[in-house]
Amino acid sequence: MRPLNTALCSFGMSGKVFHAPFLHLNKGFILYGVWERLKKMAASVYPGIISFGSLEAMLADAAIDLVIVNTPNYTHYDFAKKALLAGKHVVVEKSFTVTVSEAEELIQIAKVKNKKLSVFQNRRFDSDFKTVKKIVDEGSLGKIVEAEIHFDRFNLNLSPKQHKETINPGAGLLHDLGPHIIDQALHLFGMPQSLFGFLRVLRPLSMVNDYFDMHLFYTGLTVRLKAGLIVKEIPPAYSFHGTQGSFVKSRADIQEEFLKSGIQPDSVDWGKEPVDAAGTLNILKDGETVLQKVISLQGNYMEFYDRLYEAISNDQKLPVTAEEGLNVMRIIEAVQHSNLTKKVVDL
Repeated sequence: MRPLNTALCSFGMSGKVFHAPFLHLNKGFILYGVWERLKKMAASVYPGIISFGSLEAMLADAAIDLVIVNTPNYTHYDFAKKALLAGKHVVVEKSFTVTVSEAEELIQIAKVKNKKLSVFQNRRFDSDFKTVKKIVDEGSLGKIVEAEIHFDRFNLNLSPKQHKETINPGAGLLHDLGPHIIDQALHLFGMPQSLFGFLRVLRPLSMVNDYFDMHLFYTGLTVRLKAGLIVKEIPPAYSFHGTQGSFVKSRADIQEEFLKSGIQPDSVDWGKEPVDAAGTLNILKDGETVLQKVISLQGNYMEFYDRLYEAISNDQKLPVTAEEGLNVMRIIEAVQHSNLTKKVVDL
């Protein structure tokens, strides 16, 4: 197998924590280069990596096969477009773009250039979500009629990253945490028929939305997606209710915390949740109530890169398609419209 020379568009938290460790360890990739504007830090962690002073210089390097666009949301469209036109395969961090039209254009460019375009929806590979999907796929809940997915935190402080807290396209919680749980809902249930959503600005001094609540409407099913930054007592992240019972699960994936602390994804017990974080399954079976704890499946973000390699090198299905990223953007735009009009939006 020929490894793919891969370049990062930045070496901030996203590059250092969520991408570089996996690219470094995965034999399908070579962590070849990084665009570093001022601070040159990548080589101290990954000796031999090339530091480019500009995006143009990086894209002009014919040895690069794949570019990871892991910069602020409002830059995604521009940088991904330039990378595709330069003949590179591209992975874009969430949110894919800031508008539906931008996402549609990138998809068309990728088709014309015959390049793979994917969105880094890594939360599909969280231990908790993988477990939820297994429960849903097994059908033990019967017909699911109601589901809630939360991504709540308690943090009154503004982020030191200005692009997250100043008014700009792509700023705010809807574009930050929203894509994670929107993608999870669509991955489980597909596109809804309609939705109602609203946004709020709740933290002191905040200028961007830091709370959202949306309801996705399907035939016989309502899915609520909610995230806020002023939630001290965190509720279950996943609550699914069906005609045969319920499944409730906390958000307990350990991968992000491991990565932030410097633990590498090839370590022992990578992605294994604590046993006490098991979900609760409460169902009817043969007319009797069965209550049991469900130990979570192992989380592993490396699955994204394993499948990405197969998609690029062997023309297999991408781990997350650009069309799936486009659907997330359709939901985000519909929520923005619903928030302005205070009406249900048909999809």
